Amino acid sequence: MTRSDHDHDHDESDACESCPHDDGGESVSPSIFTAAWRSLPRRRYAQALATVGGLTAVGSLAAPVASLTKVFEQEYTGPIYSEGVHLVDGDGNRVTTETLDYGEGMTVYPATHPGIAKAPTVLVRYEESEYGGETRMDSVVEGYAAYSKVCTHAGCMVGGEGEATLVCPCHFGKYDPTQGAAVVGGPPPRPLPQLPITQTESGELIAIGDFEAPVGAGGG
Repeated sequence: MTRSDHDHDHDESDACESCPHDDGGESVSPSIFTAAWRSLPRRRYAQALATVGGLTAVGSLAAPVASLTKVFEQEYTGPIYSEGVHLVDGDGNRVTTETLDYGEGMTVYPATHPGIAKAPTVLVRYEESEYGGETRMDSVVEGYAAYSKVCTHAGCMVGGEGEATLVCPCHFGKYDPTQGAAVVGGPPPRPLPQLPITQTESGELIAIGDFEAPVGAGGG
């Protein structure tokens, strides 16, 4: 064997001395806890672990952020509601005048598109004496009023049905459902469009047309 061959074998042997082995002497894939990690001072080791943890946390936030981004991409290509279209819940069940008590609210959809985010609608119920402002009272029935759920600022979905104020979680736009969904806080430029509704002889809530203003961002 030449010296160069001997040196080559010696180098490989030295390199493998730092490789982890299992109980059978077989080489196994190294983990993050290698000699390089063990050689770190304790403080730097803690900082490195903190960095890994931080990156993991950021990764875990990616899905929620992505889902919010999809909200901004939605566009309303109505009319979807029209005269005689029933209001239904996410399971497709028809909403009636008995569905909510006064002071309650829920998200509903047109029966033609149940459970999708194409025409999500906030349905609230208050005593009719509590409504005022820009509320279209000819579009209120048995204390029920319906508004688009899509914020007029950036297109996110407002929440807080059954609360005194509807709130957009993206930029904290606020709307008063008893005042025609007028803007009472934050950046939205205009109220949530109201949906004209009435009831059938059996007490089921139906639309009598489409939203009375453009849905979502823009269209001021």
